[in-house]
Amino acid sequence: MKSSSGVPFLIREVHGDEIVLTPRNHKLPARARRTGYSLDSMQQAVNKDAQKPPVSDGRLTLNKVLDWLVEDKLVEAAAAEQLKKERRYYRGALHPLVTVADQKWKQAAPPHRALGIEFLSEWLAKRVGMDYLHIDPLKIDFSAVTEVMSSAYATRFRILPVGVTSKEATIATAEPYSREWEKELAPIIKREIRLVFANPQDIERYQVEFYNLAKSIKGAAKKHGTSGLSNFEQLVELGAENKQFDANDAHIVRIVDWLWQYAFEQRASDIHVEPRREQGIVRFRIDGVLHQVYQIPPHVLTAMTSRIKILARMDVVEKRRPQDGRIKTRTADGEEIELRLSTLPTAFGEKLVMRIFDPEVLVRDFKELGFSDDDKKRWDDMTQKPNGIVLVTGPTGSGKTTTLYSTLKTLATPEVNVCTIEDPIEMVEVSFNQMQVQHQIDLGFAEGVRALMRQDPDIIMVGEIRDLETAEMAVQSALTGHLVLSTLHTNDAPSAVTRLLELGVPSYLLNATMNGIMAQRLVRTLCKHCKQKIDFNRQEDHDAWDALVAPWKSNRPAHVYKAVGCLECRMTGFQGRVGIYELLLFSSELKSQVAGNADLAKLRDTGFKEGMKPLRISGAMKVAAGLTTIEEVLKVAPPIRDTHTPAK
Repeated sequence: MKSSSGVPFLIREVHGDEIVLTPRNHKLPARARRTGYSLDSMQQAVNKDAQKPPVSDGRLTLNKVLDWLVEDKLVEAAAAEQLKKERRYYRGALHPLVTVADQKWKQAAPPHRALGIEFLSEWLAKRVGMDYLHIDPLKIDFSAVTEVMSSAYATRFRILPVGVTSKEATIATAEPYSREWEKELAPIIKREIRLVFANPQDIERYQVEFYNLAKSIKGAAKKHGTSGLSNFEQLVELGAENKQFDANDAHIVRIVDWLWQYAFEQRASDIHVEPRREQGIVRFRIDGVLHQVYQIPPHVLTAMTSRIKILARMDVVEKRRPQDGRIKTRTADGEEIELRLSTLPTAFGEKLVMRIFDPEVLVRDFKELGFSDDDKKRWDDMTQKPNGIVLVTGPTGSGKTTTLYSTLKTLATPEVNVCTIEDPIEMVEVSFNQMQVQHQIDLGFAEGVRALMRQDPDIIMVGEIRDLETAEMAVQSALTGHLVLSTLHTNDAPSAVTRLLELGVPSYLLNATMNGIMAQRLVRTLCKHCKQKIDFNRQEDHDAWDALVAPWKSNRPAHVYKAVGCLECRMTGFQGRVGIYELLLFSSELKSQVAGNADLAKLRDTGFKEGMKPLRISGAMKVAAGLTTIEEVLKVAPPIRDTHTPAK
């Protein structure tokens, strides 16, 4: 193409109908020279781009995001224009999605969902054609991803490495069009880069947490040196190296603080700090399932354990025998939390388990614990009597402590004296008089009950009946007009009767004092945010239901719910746990059978005839109510054995 003066020109840019020319002898930028555009190809590109949403060449702007929201009928145009005017002169670094989420708008069109940051992040990821990732710290190897790039580099480009393999690095970003770093990083890390879109607030938060934690662990490891030998194996190396790890080092303090806050945020019930040969591991138990959280060098893990033992007033030097302790702390929201600690010497060092007790569980309504109206009525019949024995049975972690504490909380009025003897004290409660077993000074359960009897108690709680002496003291306390609550480890309620008889408690004393027995388990509850209603009409579903309620027959529900998974439940489909209960009231007929040395099957039959629902039937009711699944009930509830009751 030539101008009127005859000077040859090249087409440099095309803007709609406008063509920008440049002289042929003018030196073009390298990028333009490599491109080699022709008029036809440029016009095709313009036409093609006109059909796509406008694409920014850098960071997202609030105006662009608002325009897209209006286009997709998520936000009213008037509201978007108003926000544009209000933020016209804003020059801060706040991400546009965060600004929109702060408005607390709802969708302009049905179903009028709230435009929260997670919803907006998923929407934008779909809009720009990227995969969306919700960052779950439990599924990310902090130490590996933080090696991909520095903290300063991640902060500069608002990116975060979230996964790394030998061939690929997964990078989360909230700026889909800011990719100048991509070509620079790929040859350095020698891996392909896979981009995913993530919540900008999560990226900002975990940039700090991931890198600070990795920095603390590296700092502690560097300061204390490295040694792959375990405590067990170091016995032959004591002369060669005997370094002491400082439990009060700033790095160690930061790691322990992070560990607790992280556990509270994730709703963990237990924290396991476990030494291994090469790497120590930290695991959280969430809704009854253990999840590995992090791998920590053994020497750093040892310093962490020492730090926690100091805070729990335990003997830091003693590592050869198990110890118990407790810590009271606060969450980031200011809520008080109690931790019960237990150490165990293993081949590779001290294993530490911290059980987390939330005082809020004690003020729960019994319906929240899973009691049906019939269960609550039968439980009240047992516990509202002025004297007698009430037993709660079940394995460790089945919710016995929560049930007993919640019951004692309701019974502990100013008119009564409630005393407990526990091993150890699970939760400190100001309305109880609590005493802890001290085996080193021969203060066991039996001695504790004997001492409590001289304290003018009305209600006594015995942590566990383990032997005949403790059982006899509980019986004597009930005979002298006290209400005694305790626990026993049996599979179901009727088995507790035979267990006490086997211990040597006379049947006539059992009949004179026993009010009733309750067995319980905890099942995971379906997440209310994502559970899905399904028809219950497949043959395998019917077979599973029949197996659950056997040897009885029960009307099958028309619908049940299944686990799906969402951000609220960390994609597990379950959130929280609820109890299933089996309550056996000690009736006159049952007492006559106990006196006649009746076997366990007859005791069960009598209990069933008098209204006792077995654990699996209680679980089936929870399934029919949409609270849990058949599989969850079958995991925890034992089958009904040794019964002569015919199927009905």
